[in-house]
Amino acid sequence: MARKNRDNLFRCATYILIKSNTPMRFKQLGFIGLLGLALVGCDKTTKTPTQTTAIKAREPVIAIALGGGGAKGFAHIGVLKVLESHGIKPKIVTGTSAGSFVGSIYASGKTPYQMQQIAQQLKESDLRDLTLNSQGIVLGQKLQDYVNRNVANKPIEQFPIRFAAVATRLDNGKKAEFIKGNAGQAVRASCSIPNVFVPATIGNTKYVDGGLVSPIPVQTARDMGADIVIAVDISARPSGSQPMNMWGLLDQTINIMGQQSINNELAQANIVIQPKVGHLGTLDLKSSNQAILEGEKAAQGKIIAIQTAINNFKKTPAALKPAPRAKF
Repeated sequence: MARKNRDNLFRCATYILIKSNTPMRFKQLGFIGLLGLALVGCDKTTKTPTQTTAIKAREPVIAIALGGGGAKGFAHIGVLKVLESHGIKPKIVTGTSAGSFVGSIYASGKTPYQMQQIAQQLKESDLRDLTLNSQGIVLGQKLQDYVNRNVANKPIEQFPIRFAAVATRLDNGKKAEFIKGNAGQAVRASCSIPNVFVPATIGNTKYVDGGLVSPIPVQTARDMGADIVIAVDISARPSGSQPMNMWGLLDQTINIMGQQSINNELAQANIVIQPKVGHLGTLDLKSSNQAILEGEKAAQGKIIAIQTAINNFKKTPAALKPAPRAKF
């Protein structure tokens, strides 16, 4: 529009100069002036101001790694309750042994409050299926079926929250991470304490408790693409204050054997939550409320640290880049 007006003005001025009685010398000067204006007009182009869009820092991918510890694992529910009450919801859940039991049900879409009800109603007979077998005294089929009922028979890959159950391959002692397939079967493998549970067979491979290789699966959470990992450690610590029964002794033996692994895993976590559940029995399902309460207390004491970790992440260059790609 501006250019059109300028052209019209140039034509009008030229016509007036030609038709007027102005002396030739002044007409020449006028034409020179008009030519200059035209050239100036040609040099001027419409410039749009450059708009820069600020890159917004993304939210971190938060994972929670739930360790093993039998009935003490109910403390995980208390931790999840507190995290969600502060708006902190993990996008990745990894679990070993009892952690896989709780983690699978949570990742399938159950709320921590629904899980608390499940814990309160859980009976030993729901999980115990004794058998005469040289490899163990508990078959594990009831545990598998119980988990599948509580996850609505969904395979792991259909969970709304990404999940991995960690077990140990019996043939080579290596870590196995189940991120798809039958959820109950994966949890059964992760919980199969050697010489107590008959090893879980999946395909042609036998699996035992994941606590032997990864007691608190922090590295698995990292490999799944986590920016921030919250580790929940419910492993027993030697206290010497009270005698142990057979189950407590077995639990403690596994923890002592895996102490170095526990320390290595915790060193990779951003936040470590350690509920005080050492006094609770490994098989004491009746202590679920107390374990949940201990989980709540321990998590509440770490909320500021978690929020600080989230805020600090948003100030890092990583927050301006896409989320880490999962290794599997």
